[in-house]
Order: sequence, then C-alpha cells, then structure tokens
Amino acid sequence: MSSLRIISTSAPAPAGADPRTGFRVAGLDISLTGTGIATAGGTTRVPTAGRRSDSILQRRNRIKLISDIVVTEVGVVDLAVVEGPVSYSQPGGSTWDRAGLWWQIVDRLIGRDIPVAVVPPTCRAKYATGSGGARKVAVIEAAQRRYGALLPTDDEADALILRAMGLDHLGQPLASVPPGHGAALAGCQWPDIETGVLR
Repeated sequence: MSSLRIISTSAPAPAGADPRTGFRVAGLDISLTGTGIATAGGTTRVPTAGRRSDSILQRRNRIKLISDIVVTEVGVVDLAVVEGPVSYSQPGGSTWDRAGLWWQIVDRLIGRDIPVAVVPPTCRAKYATGSGGARKVAVIEAAQRRYGALLPTDDEADALILRAMGLDHLGQPLASVPPGHGAALAGCQWPDIETGVLR
C-alpha cells in the first residue's frame, strides 16, 4: 500500500493587486513536503508526506502527483518564476527526489511553452526583506506587510515573493520596493519571454 498522503491544501488567499491587462505570472516554491504556488488568483500549497522506506514506485508517484497538481494550478501564464534548488552539499536523504521534482515541474512548464525564470534563494530573501540571509519568518512578515496577503505558510510567502519578482522584472510590480531590495532582480536568470530561453 502506498504511503503517499496529501495532507491538506489551504484556501486561496489574496496575492496582491492583479494587473488585469498585463502579464500573467506564477511564483513556485518547489518542495516535496509543501510546494507553494502564487498566481493572480491567490496563493495555495501542495503538501504531501512520504517515508524514507518508500519504494521507488511510491517515490515516483509522489513526484508525479505533486507535478500534476502544480501544473494544473499554474494554468496558462506568460512567465513562471521558480526558486532555484538548494545546494546539493546540504544534508538530507531526499536530495535526488527534490531534484527530480524540481526538474519535472520545470520540464513540464517549458514543454507547455511557458518561459521559466530561476531565482536563487538569497535573491528571493533579499527582494522581500533587503537581506539575502533573512529567515523565513522575516520573509512572511515582509510579504504580508507589503502585499496585504494572508499567508499561513512560508511556502506561500516565498511563492508570492517569486511572483512579485517576476512582475517587477516585467515592469508591473505588485508594490514598490526599496532600491536595495530591487537589486536582487539582477541576480536571477530571466528568460526571453518570446523564446523562453534563459539569458
């Protein structure tokens, strides 16, 4: 019997102003335990649980399930902004699964002709708070304060920040940020919207 469990999903929450006539941007904080998604419709989270003893088939099914939900939630957008993977030197027994999930989601987005931007974790934190080393709680507080969003988890806060960065890059910021925060945009990989190719 599979040990895969979808724990719960939070209800969509306000994700800031919606540029109705502008670009459609999604922010994705990809994670095995709780992928955060932010779109014009709000934020949500895709939490799952597995066990270290799971078979390769169970692990594959978990990755596919998360990917299916994420791609469906994102829908059709002009740009998807994903947080880059953490360093592979960091300890953890799920390194291969995390990498597999990240690549599967990115591959499926690109396969649907959705340009993908990659944001290093430090750039996401710097854009939110002004400090690349900011802790999760500081990012949540900054996101709630700046965008007036209801964010029950740091996964959703990160996703909202990623979406805000994408809109800012395209000239349609959800809210103005100090120049020091905005400087974080320069450290990201942005695709050519017309071709989807990273620059």
